[in-house]
Amino acid sequence: MQHPAKTTEEDDLSKEDYEKKRRDSIQKLIRYLESDNLLFRWKTAEILGDMHAKEALEPLIKALSDEYVDVSWIAAKSLGMLGDRRATLPLIQCLDSEEQWLRKGAATGLGMLKDKTAVEPLIRLLNDDITKVRIAAIKALVLIGDERAAGSIIRRLKDSEKQVKNEAVDALVIFGGEEAFKALKESLADPDIREKVDWAIKRIESKDELIS
Repeated sequence: MQHPAKTTEEDDLSKEDYEKKRRDSIQKLIRYLESDNLLFRWKTAEILGDMHAKEALEPLIKALSDEYVDVSWIAAKSLGMLGDRRATLPLIQCLDSEEQWLRKGAATGLGMLKDKTAVEPLIRLLNDDITKVRIAAIKALVLIGDERAAGSIIRRLKDSEKQVKNEAVDALVIFGGEEAFKALKESLADPDIREKVDWAIKRIESKDELIS
């Protein structure tokens, strides 16, 4: 039988070896963010996020300015995955980008960071011209969970796009409250979302019953 102390020592060495290899891999990947190859930069931004590589914070912030939006919007999402709120301001600035994919990626990243500083900028994004951007803004506001967003999300029940209205219904189930419940009741008149709203009202009622 192997001595317990020896096993622990070997485990510690194994962990140290793993951490060293991880650090080396991250540094190598960070260098790839400067590659002339678009695919390398795009894939590297994605991998660094998947690895939750906090060492890549500044390089990923820099990648928000990549000349190709394929890279910058993935960098925005990856910054959210790092969980470092120092990325909040750079991501908020991206909400004003002319690139719709970067606005979407920034909203997604901000939702993951859950920094309430982003609430007002995300509320403004609910008026974006692009459907997928408005949806990303709603999802981000739900993740942040600040009640200031509820009124603006209620107004999305009258959005021109059914997808956005459906997303707003889902969000209001989570936010709850009398104002949301009243707005959902009124939305039963909308044939686009009547079935979804009926489900949402029942869901809120069942939650209220559990609480009482």
